Amino acid sequence: MHSIDMDLVEMTLDVMKYTIDRISNVTPELGAPKKEEELFALVGETITPKGIGGETAFKLFKDILVKATVPIDHPRHLAFVPAAPTRAAIMFDLVTSASSIHGAYWMEGAGGIFCENQAMKWLVSLTGLSKDAFGVFTSGGTAANLSALVAAREDWRTRNPKNSEFKGLLLTSISAHSSIQAMAKVMDADLILIDDDEEYLTGKSLQLAIDTLKPFDRERLFAVVATGGTTNAGIIDELDSIAEVCEKEQTWFHVDCAYGGGALAAPSVRHLFNGIEKADSITIDPHKWLFSPYDCGAVIYKDLELAKNAHSQKGSYLEIFKDEGAHGFNPADYQIQLTRRLRGMPLWFSLAMHGTEKYRDSIERGIELAQIAADKIKERDYLELVRPASLSVVLYRRKGWTPDQYRDWTYKNHREGIALVTPTKWKNNGEYETISRFCFINPDTTEADIDLILNTMK
Repeated sequence: MHSIDMDLVEMTLDVMKYTIDRISNVTPELGAPKKEEELFALVGETITPKGIGGETAFKLFKDILVKATVPIDHPRHLAFVPAAPTRAAIMFDLVTSASSIHGAYWMEGAGGIFCENQAMKWLVSLTGLSKDAFGVFTSGGTAANLSALVAAREDWRTRNPKNSEFKGLLLTSISAHSSIQAMAKVMDADLILIDDDEEYLTGKSLQLAIDTLKPFDRERLFAVVATGGTTNAGIIDELDSIAEVCEKEQTWFHVDCAYGGGALAAPSVRHLFNGIEKADSITIDPHKWLFSPYDCGAVIYKDLELAKNAHSQKGSYLEIFKDEGAHGFNPADYQIQLTRRLRGMPLWFSLAMHGTEKYRDSIERGIELAQIAADKIKERDYLELVRPASLSVVLYRRKGWTPDQYRDWTYKNHREGIALVTPTKWKNNGEYETISRFCFINPDTTEADIDLILNTMK
């Protein structure tokens, strides 16, 4: 199984040919899912005592299985938060896997961790945090948020040992990402969602929510989570006023920028993030708007030692990593995972190859595409903007449509290979309505693509 023979050589060539073809294809087939029983009927049992052979397995993948997936980098994949990894990042993802580097400790992964840290320095510089701030790459925003909030809770417990006797409490906006609610469950913490008339969380509404807490709940409050670009609408909370309240209340200030963090590199909207430089921790997903392959998230801390106190693992076989002979930056000390691949290396290579100016321009293009789409919607009498475009997200409605019509339109366009654009919900006059939504990430999306999609709504 580990031997090198002619079959392996030929399979390597086949894999590399497929990879080259895929990387050079700017409009890959917009595949669609099939039910499991349909796929099994086409493919059959693939895991057998004797194996089916690499050639057969790879052919099944190329001819059937990959066509039952949706490529996230298709220029007309505008649903959810898509992605558009650079060719350089994709290629270096291959190099990262082929190099078999364990990225938890400097002793084993020094060269690769150095690469990650170079990319991390740039990310930190975008936030405006102090020179002592730093972070690590994670599997995504969920792991990054969890890592940050665990560090926040442990800091809260350390400041008062009595805090270990009861559940902690988190405050965030009702528009915050669903992972915040998931993290509260994982941590066994209580969560209060702040809902007011504003589209975004403000320091005023946060202070009001804190002031209305019972004294015991106020003691349990260990963190506030603000959002730097909501997934649904691209809305940024009022970070500067929230930071002031958190400082006054001596509460950890976390900013979830998983989607919107890329826009920190865009001069046209950077001012919308004022106040983020006062955060105790920040989440950014390079696999979203920083053109890195899945799975690559990042968590940044104002004070790394607080993260280390929460996450550093101990074990007899790990002691060598604390020795001077193995001295260096150990990513495992600053997030929830011990075993980790070098997720930041593809980002590093792409940044090193292209430079940060091209990243800036590509991010600005996503913002520009959202504005272009908004203008095109205004030009069509059968469509209507729900709210102004924000970051790279556009919310709009097809006048007169029911939720079923949005759903059927989505499936029809997807089935015909036109686009993947999905509906969402938006609160209008106190009630939720079904609307449509664009999220632009890929700079290869064209104005013609937008026209094509909008015209299918006539």
